[in-house]
Amino acid sequence: MKIVFPVEIFCGSDSVLFEHFGSSPFFALADTETGAIEQLTNPDQEHEHGACNPLRALGAASPDAIVVGGIGAGALNGLRNAGIRVFKSNARTIGEVLGNLEGSLLEILPTDVCGSAHSGGGCGCSCH
Repeated sequence: MKIVFPVEIFCGSDSVLFEHFGSSPFFALADTETGAIEQLTNPDQEHEHGACNPLRALGAASPDAIVVGGIGAGALNGLRNAGIRVFKSNARTIGEVLGNLEGSLLEILPTDVCGSAHSGGGCGCSCH
């Protein structure tokens, strides 16, 4: 399985998860079969608020899933429409997530995104 994680500073499995998908400067692409983790730059980082293009942000990466701290509705819908599942994790690092994949992830639904009425306008993160 290939999983993308938004990160501010790339440090392999020690990379700390960035709080919000769209404004993340980098992504880490982890392959759970090979154990490889590579850095990806987010070319869509400077988008207007609410106008994230998640497929542009991911470039040529074709992940099976994304693990985030928070995400906006537009990005979530774009990823879901592309067949990419999006999960929330409260883990601090990529290594913590990968070490407990079965028990640490909850799939994000449209009602769980940053700014939704259901979440009180927030998402438990510092949305940018």
